[in-house]
Formats: sequence, C-alpha cells, structure tokens
Amino acid sequence: MIRTESLSVRYGSRTVVRDVSLRLRCGRITAIVGPSGCGKTSFLLALNRMIDLVPGAAVAGRVLFQDVDVFDRRNSIAELRRRVGMIFQKPVPFPLSIRANIQLGLKEHGVRNRRDREAMMEQVLRDVGLWDEVSDRLDCLATKLSGGQQQRLCLARALALDPDVLLLDEPCSALDPVAAACVEKLITELSRNRAIAIVTHNLAQARRIADDLAVFWVRDGSGTVIAQGTAEEIFSRPPCPTVSDYLSGRTG
Repeated sequence: MIRTESLSVRYGSRTVVRDVSLRLRCGRITAIVGPSGCGKTSFLLALNRMIDLVPGAAVAGRVLFQDVDVFDRRNSIAELRRRVGMIFQKPVPFPLSIRANIQLGLKEHGVRNRRDREAMMEQVLRDVGLWDEVSDRLDCLATKLSGGQQQRLCLARALALDPDVLLLDEPCSALDPVAAACVEKLITELSRNRAIAIVTHNLAQARRIADDLAVFWVRDGSGTVIAQGTAEEIFSRPPCPTVSDYLSGRTG
C-alpha cells in the first residue's frame, strides 16, 4: 500500500531519519518501535506529508502510495491525507460537537446530503464502539468525552473518510489499560481491509497486535531501521545483539 525508498528527513542541518526503505502492506499492522529520539514520528509524518507543516523540514528519497510518489507536486495533498489518515498520541477532537467532529470532514469532501452524513456518522461511531455511549448527546462538546472516548472519536473521524491507510502515533499511551485494550481491539479489526502503521514504545502491545515489525535505532546521529520483518520472527529470532537487547528490555 505504501513503501518508502531511501527516505530521509532533515530539520534544518540535522538529519533525523536516514535512508529508510520500508513497506506497509494491506491487511497487516506494522509496529514501528525503538528508543525515544530515533525518528519514528518524523518517519510517520512524512508518509502523508504532515511533515510539510513542520518549519524547516525537508525530505529526500521517495514515499510511494499505490506506486504514486506522494511528493509529486501535481498530486493533491488533501486527497492524500483523506486516503492516508493519521491519529496522534494525544486525542485532538475539534472543540465542536460530536456530530460536527464527524460531519465536518464529510462536508469538506463533498457529502452534501444530510441524511447521508447522518448515516455515515452513525456507522463509523458504531464501528469504533461509541454509538451506544454518545447517541443521546451528539450535539454536546466532543472535548467533554473521556480520553478513551476522544481517541475513538478521532478514529471514527478518520474512518468517515474511508482511508486506505491509518498512521497511529502512540494512540494508547495516554489511555488507561481498559481504554487501551478497547483501542487495540479496534485497530486489529480495522486492519482487515487497510494498512496500519503504529508507532509504539509498548513492546507488549507490539507483540499483541503487530503482524510486521520495524526497529528504529540511532546510527551516526540519525534514526534508521536496523531490523524489519514479521513480528513473530524478529521477536523470536532477533537479527543482532542490539535488537535482542532492546526487545528483551536490557537497553533502550
């Protein structure tokens, strides 16, 4: 679904990601792990060009979404971000009603019929397990929801646009264990017909939900991938002592 070829990310004169080639496959969850400061979030931001919003950022190499270079200036950034959605570490619902959080994007992308918007809103709220919790207060502020509910609302907001890829940057780190388990279950269900990449520091979470694994590390001052493959093979047979020590908790 998405592949990178020798992708590098630089902020000013500092290269934070260097020469990363990685594939995100449809129907699979790719966990991106590694210690803090090794470029995991910067890599994720480049995949749907959110990196464009970071002052001083520059990208080299290629990001191909369904074999189309996302940095080709002829392509629509809005359409790219519709098809490659992103969920951040801290839930960021709009300071609007629950209804408006879902329907605003639908309006922007051409769904003019109110009944259609209502039906699509209900469906995605059901998909994330929120409908029964919020159906009687759709016009209340989304910021009044609990942290776990806000994160699921942000997922529903992304799903309303029917993305092919979901990029998740530590989506459970601010949640309690019960809410985190709910979001993990949802991520697993959502991966059936799309590609998902999740940045996580939680190695137990990566073991539970990941199909594929990419281990980032700092080499020569820049983040790069030092191991990639199926999660099962890397956890069971780490390819080098650095990865073995990290996955076992001895370093990192």
